[in-house]
Amino acid sequence: MTSGRPDGGDTGRPPAAERPVGWIGIDESGKGDYFGPLVIAAVHVTPRIAEDLLALNVRDSKKVADSVVKTLAIDIKTLCRHSVIAIGPERYNQLYTKIRNLNRLLAWGHAKALETLLEQVPCARAIADQFGDERFILAALQEKGRQIQLVQRHRGEEDIAVAAASILARDEFLHRLYRLSGEFGVPLPKGASPAVEVAARSVVRKHGEEGLAKVAKLHFKTTQRVLAGD
Repeated sequence: MTSGRPDGGDTGRPPAAERPVGWIGIDESGKGDYFGPLVIAAVHVTPRIAEDLLALNVRDSKKVADSVVKTLAIDIKTLCRHSVIAIGPERYNQLYTKIRNLNRLLAWGHAKALETLLEQVPCARAIADQFGDERFILAALQEKGRQIQLVQRHRGEEDIAVAAASILARDEFLHRLYRLSGEFGVPLPKGASPAVEVAARSVVRKHGEEGLAKVAKLHFKTTQRVLAGD
């Protein structure tokens, strides 16, 4: 988990009249990838910062080459208060076994990212891509005493704050995926393609089923195919 405060100044909460205005965007990366973590990022944007992000051509990470994601992520972290929550494969598998519902797991991650960012900057509104019942997120927040207006909408990445969050989430996902590849000595592809199954079988041969649980999201149907074939 990482968080950032770009001004590096006093962490005390400013008077109400001086509190930042704006909104928070939230997005995730790794949800559809067999290997690697699930990452949720939240980014606080003001109208002025939004102009700067647009000038940098910040957009949905799915429309950006991986090599560009890293550069944009550095710029976004410099400009914006942000939080990044990474749920590694081992922890992800533990949570999924307990929760048994991907939308509830996503909601937990979204709430955690929001909660962490709200500790840095007060904000009354957040926007997220539509993925499930927003009550899951709000309930998780309210357990911590947080109140915020949450807007979920299709194509949420069209909002500049959500687009910025998608970049930070993707950057952290790629970083951790490449690190896992090095640690386990197997190139771990993105997505859930036939190449992913080949890589998964290599992981099982080298590290056993226990090793697979450390790099992959086991509830994917890929796991059944890989273990049935080995």
